[in-house]
Amino acid sequence: MNDIERKRIENAIEAFVSKHRPPAHLRDQVDLSFRFDGRSIEIFEIRPRWDNAAQRIEEAVAKARHVKSRDTWLVYWQRADLKWHKYDPMPEVNTLEAFLKLVDKDEYACFFG
Repeated sequence: MNDIERKRIENAIEAFVSKHRPPAHLRDQVDLSFRFDGRSIEIFEIRPRWDNAAQRIEEAVAKARHVKSRDTWLVYWQRADLKWHKYDPMPEVNTLEAFLKLVDKDEYACFFG
């Protein structure tokens, strides 16, 4: 993935996260962020730990992994067993934008619950 494509992906994810972040006055209670390593994207919530508010924990929302050989994105969600599972209604999409649209729609309440 070249630098231009990487930056385009980062910008698209940043826009998605910005759109879904809670209002500023609530962000110490819950916030939304992401990480992108050049191949995989993970979107997650950040919350205070239930028994120690000074500690922050991350709760997974959604994950996508780019398969270069097929130029597709594999879509994952995290189940109660805390493992990533393919998102069976649509386990792969052709574009990053399609992945973000799936997460946004969250038709089966798998991502945001």
